[in-house]
Amino acid sequence: MYTPPFFKQDRAASLKFAEERGFGTMCAFDGRKPVASPLPFYLTYAADGTPLAAFHVARHNPLLKLAGGDASWLLAVNGPDAYVSPDWYVSPDQVPTWLYQSVHLSGPVRLLSDDELALQIDTLSDKFENWLLPKKPWTSGKMTAGRLETMKKAIVGLVMTVEGVEGSFKLNQHKSDADYTAIANALGAGDADAKQIAHLMRQARPQAFANDTNMLEGSAP
Repeated sequence: MYTPPFFKQDRAASLKFAEERGFGTMCAFDGRKPVASPLPFYLTYAADGTPLAAFHVARHNPLLKLAGGDASWLLAVNGPDAYVSPDWYVSPDQVPTWLYQSVHLSGPVRLLSDDELALQIDTLSDKFENWLLPKKPWTSGKMTAGRLETMKKAIVGLVMTVEGVEGSFKLNQHKSDADYTAIANALGAGDADAKQIAHLMRQARPQAFANDTNMLEGSAP
């Protein structure tokens, strides 16, 4: 991933982002063309601390034929993104751009055993069911044994040994406070992704918005 120094994230921040997102596009090369599938995943760690990205695919997914070798796959994990108009800057002579969050994990992928797949299914569903609390979490135990085994036969578990971690969070970190706050305020009036980017910008440089807070407090009755 091309990452200018201003936007580069360290390994820990990149892994934290990937784990929190839990959804990305897995890509591999079949010798002629790239093959990719969007899928959920979770991160775990080997005994030596190496990150592992666990996921599964349908048995007929072409990615499956490429697993088990030494070739490196790529898992692209993206967050919100938003277009920035030059008209929003305080400074003149700006150009259009996009702000975004993106992390790339890479490494070889191996097949999981049936027992490992069973654990993965439960771990993966538990991760995302917890997002829905206080709803009582769904578990595979709610399914009849025969139905669960039939569905398990339709998928294959895989795990990536994560050797490469790259993160780029482009949030206009290189801009002046005046331009930075102007963009964040404009994005705050946009769609859901734009609002998320604006929130991230405010979190990253809260001091730049101190005047906004003071003005609001000064105008209060």
